Amino acid sequence: MKNIVVAIVCFGLASLGFAQNNLPAVTIQDMKCGAFNTSQIQNNGKPIIISFWATWCKPCIAELTAIAENYEDWKSETGVKIIAISIDDARNVAKVEPFVNGKSWEYEVYCDPNGDFKRAMSVNTVPHTFLIDGQGNIVWQHNSYNPGDEDELLELTKKVSKGEKISN
Repeated sequence: MKNIVVAIVCFGLASLGFAQNNLPAVTIQDMKCGAFNTSQIQNNGKPIIISFWATWCKPCIAELTAIAENYEDWKSETGVKIIAISIDDARNVAKVEPFVNGKSWEYEVYCDPNGDFKRAMSVNTVPHTFLIDGQGNIVWQHNSYNPGDEDELLELTKKVSKGEKISN
């Protein structure tokens, strides 16, 4: 009996760890308010960066703007796809598309006005950035932003694109 309990506890802990390393399936919105399920996030075995942000968050805007300046180079060098998830609430979600268009960001942008994806990913503050490997595992995350953080993110993305392991 004791061995069964230990096996169940170990299996339960392993399941928790597995769930935390993969993206949860949550329905959010595209910028036209159409439904999008996060289980559809993929990049053909290449890395993905998911950045939670808001139109009112100056560090978020600084981070995404800094990355935007070199995004084409990042894509050609690593194959990375960047997905920006706005956490603007239902009152402000209509501001997201004009804001993004004004910045000329070339990212896929989705809205999480109810905070469902944010909660599922345990995001408490923005900016909060995740690096996902080609198998869909969260391999690194960081919250806040200081100028130059994008350089570290690029280096980590290069490693992940080559199949190297990184430590968070």
